[in-house]
Amino acid sequence: MNDAADQEEVLAFLGRPAAYGGAGTGEAVRRIDTHAASVFLSRDRVLKVKRAVRFPFLDYSTLAKRKAACEAEIAVNAPYAPEIYRGVVAITRGSDGNLAIGGKGMPIEWAVEMHRFDETRTLDHMAKDIDDALADALGRAVAAAHAKTKAANAERWIEALSSYIDEHFEAFKEHPEIFPPAENEAFAKAGRTAYDRIVLLLRERGRQGLIRHIHGDLHLGNIALIDGRPVLFDAIEFSNIIASGDVLYDLAFLLMDLLERGLPKAANIVLNRYLAETRRAGDLDALAALPFFLAMRAAIRAKVTAARMERATASERGEIAKSARAYFEFARRAIAPAPPKFIAVGGLSGSGKSRLARDLAPDVAPMPGAVIVRSDVERKALFGAGETEKLDADAYGPAVTERVYAAVAAKAIRILAAGHSAIVDAVFALPQERVAIAEAARTTNVPLQGLFLTVSLTTRITRVGGRANDASDADQSIARSQENYDLGRLEWARIDASGTVADTLARAKAVLSS
Repeated sequence: MNDAADQEEVLAFLGRPAAYGGAGTGEAVRRIDTHAASVFLSRDRVLKVKRAVRFPFLDYSTLAKRKAACEAEIAVNAPYAPEIYRGVVAITRGSDGNLAIGGKGMPIEWAVEMHRFDETRTLDHMAKDIDDALADALGRAVAAAHAKTKAANAERWIEALSSYIDEHFEAFKEHPEIFPPAENEAFAKAGRTAYDRIVLLLRERGRQGLIRHIHGDLHLGNIALIDGRPVLFDAIEFSNIIASGDVLYDLAFLLMDLLERGLPKAANIVLNRYLAETRRAGDLDALAALPFFLAMRAAIRAKVTAARMERATASERGEIAKSARAYFEFARRAIAPAPPKFIAVGGLSGSGKSRLARDLAPDVAPMPGAVIVRSDVERKALFGAGETEKLDADAYGPAVTERVYAAVAAKAIRILAAGHSAIVDAVFALPQERVAIAEAARTTNVPLQGLFLTVSLTTRITRVGGRANDASDADQSIARSQENYDLGRLEWARIDASGTVADTLARAKAVLSS
């Protein structure tokens, strides 16, 4: 069975409930067709058949090639979602001429077999429900997935990445009504400039083993919420090049999707959690490539969306053009990032500085917002402890604290050197601590904007007492002892944090924008 006409018998068979035996009998089978596959959803079972097609980027034109593609899909996706991917199953023809799923007859087609989950629980359907906790879980899930991946051919991918710029340019030329020629040319020129600026960085990432076999199609539609946790599925299996890339290039697809949907806070949380989980210093350097990665991901979406115009009805064309244009505008914004900002948020324990840092970060350009460097987290890392694991009192001695503040400054410098914004979150009670972070700012030529939160002892004690699962070990006794600190001359802007979270955020933003 080598062509689409022959395959129709199998596809018709799989669309009938009786094909699935007792589990599916009497229940409708839902069929979903894409350009490269037909997917059949019965009650608890999903079969995905590769369509007998050939494109420049994939070839499913023979039965052997389709079987190999099914096997590759299982191999690629089982590590991400073992609870979904079951294996490869044959569609067979018996001696009586009848078809069967996994029968004893001759295989005439192959399918990927999966456990069915609620398809309305993919995150593209639930985008507006992505809260802080789910965004945090997303960052953890991607970091965990990348930890399982293996190094890919870095140089091949770096060369392919360069070619994408010209491919987008040529594709956009076919739709001048969506992508005006002058804007298309300017975007391609900016892309080549950005690529030339980061190519040595990418080669170093390759040497570090951070150009890997990645998911390759990491948008919200390919992440399902199963048993309350995000599960990645449907990774690219048909192209080693498309399924390869820098791990931050993989992450950039998810970040772009969140940002394009108007979810900047979720995108910022995902980025910060990912960096906190991997704790790779090199990823901070690679933030220099993130604007280019975001732009390329958006450009791919713009190109794919515009390609739908060929088969669209007259009534559909306007919406398709609008969507393609939106992705293109996103790509243009991403490729020309704003200069980085350096913000320090200080205050005694319980003043709300960590909450303020989190609330400020999404709106601090460039996309997807500032990276937060928190002293409490850096202290735990210094001792190899978990983020919420309580440390002994010895971990809070003056010598250790000095090392923590040095680590915070060094990390911020690295982020800023990559052209990204940083928010440092620490008490900063001692004048020398504030002087040191100001010196760090001077080495980066990025002005420091210092905020110091003030609030009554009573409020601080209440807030500290209400904490749970937090990186800070400060308790009510520590909050009381800090009341005796001599802050010295405080040149940072004082922010009254005694009101609501929204009040504090508004006051801080007013100061930062003045």
